[in-house]
Amino acid sequence: MPSFIDIDALRQQFPALQKQVNGRPVIYLDGPSGTQVPQTVIDSMMSYLLRDNSNRGGPSINSQRTDFLVSDARRSTAQLLNARRPEEIIFGQNMTALTYNLSRALGQTWSAGDEIVVSELDHHANIDPWLQAAAEREVKVRWLPVDRQTCTLQLEKLPTLLTERTKLVALTFASNAVGSITDVAMAANMAHTAGAKLFVDAVHYTPHGPIDVRKLDCDFLAASAYKFFAPHLGILYGKYEHLNELKAYKLQSAPSFPPDKWENGTQSFESMAGLIAAINYLSKLGHRATSLLNADATSLAGLTGRRRLLHKAMTTIAGYERQLSARFLSGAEEIPGLRIYGLTDPSKLQWRTPTFSIRMRGRHPQEIGRYLAQKGVFVWTGDFHATTLMNALKLNDSGGTVRIGFVHYNTAEEVDEVLNLLERMK
Repeated sequence: MPSFIDIDALRQQFPALQKQVNGRPVIYLDGPSGTQVPQTVIDSMMSYLLRDNSNRGGPSINSQRTDFLVSDARRSTAQLLNARRPEEIIFGQNMTALTYNLSRALGQTWSAGDEIVVSELDHHANIDPWLQAAAEREVKVRWLPVDRQTCTLQLEKLPTLLTERTKLVALTFASNAVGSITDVAMAANMAHTAGAKLFVDAVHYTPHGPIDVRKLDCDFLAASAYKFFAPHLGILYGKYEHLNELKAYKLQSAPSFPPDKWENGTQSFESMAGLIAAINYLSKLGHRATSLLNADATSLAGLTGRRRLLHKAMTTIAGYERQLSARFLSGAEEIPGLRIYGLTDPSKLQWRTPTFSIRMRGRHPQEIGRYLAQKGVFVWTGDFHATTLMNALKLNDSGGTVRIGFVHYNTAEEVDEVLNLLERMK
């Protein structure tokens, strides 16, 4: 399988990939629940705690270095997402907490009779905060349905759900359960035409492809650093004018302008050190990537510096992961009784991440998960907090699915191994 990534050299940077279970090398196919981290991330976190640990705003050199660290983390994340300015990047405990915080602020701008749109495809971190805010403000909720066969959003139906009272559309960039990718730019255009804002859950998509919030024109976008090779840290992007105008729930003594007014309490500075290191890792991957497909190379036009390297890295990762997806789909077709939920057409791999929800005839998902774990293959089972989707697919009462999720440190040989193990269970 041709690759634009030196996969052997890359894997050497991830200490966890050396782990063994029952004498077998561990195969990490649980990336959708959290990825492993390179050694540089670990070293950066340790270095901060050993040498620079301090709170912000003080006269000491450690405090000053922490101030710089926070600014650097904001700049680095802005470059990853192509935000217009670092002040558009908010950090927090996790995506869920940040979304709840924003939902309270946005909810204060809604009136009884207003409307919002949520989707059947989403993780409930992008559903429940909005449902609860809507209930408090007597706001009507409309649901964008998912196609039960392809597990993709029926985005063509969004205009029929939008009215002059629609205040918000909340959609996922990519499903954490079945991998389906949403055309966010199209959704943003539809929402804005109706005068609504668009909130995007990019937690699952971020490790799998490039993000450009300017081209997407989304109003808000959330991510989780631990899903893209960094430690646990929540990230929220928002257009500056929105972050500035909205009333944040904060301490009286806290600043009244973004980003500080949105970051309650002391942040996890060591996690920010790890985040910077993870983004640096991606930059270096972009620098070392040998080539791109013609269509992907065209996307680099006009990009310079670190933003170009990050875009190249994520585009390279997406191309490599499509190869893994094609290999998995081809092998899965040959296993009797195995069903994949989501897109399986090889010509549409650009519309899915390498995340596969499967069921096997006669086998409970937990049974499959335990069997694979004993063989050193780590996967996840259940509904993955995509409860509405699993209910729509009528899977929750029978244990949900087995989720197999590849990322760019996985190999073709690991794809073959999990297929071989599933074949033995048929």
